[in-house]
Amino acid sequence: MSSREDKASKMFRCSDRERALFEAGIKMGTIYHQFVGTPVNSDNIRELELAVERSIMVQPFVRSAVVKINMNKKEKTDAYDYLSLTGEMIDAVVTIMVNGASVTAEMRYDKELDYTLMYVSEISL
Repeated sequence: MSSREDKASKMFRCSDRERALFEAGIKMGTIYHQFVGTPVNSDNIRELELAVERSIMVQPFVRSAVVKINMNKKEKTDAYDYLSLTGEMIDAVVTIMVNGASVTAEMRYDKELDYTLMYVSEISL
């Protein structure tokens, strides 16, 4: 999206780099808070990964989105067997581009912190 198409740009009193960082945070929060709790099992894991990726890709400034769901329990044992998606299961990488500024943000569970961490892994102007 060019600045000409960005009708909200006048509301942001910051650099393109800072705006890209802001947008990356929005996308990470969306992945976590919109999809945690979704039923998942080995039969629908790839479809859910694609649904998360595609929902993020329609948002402004997103260049790429890759989502992987890590399930310890992969085999269905009966008709009632499924898990609810948790933050610990999500690995996500999203790249944002605002004019010339690019930010890559990631989400993954950190065992040492015992926390699903969202962080900026790369930034360039």
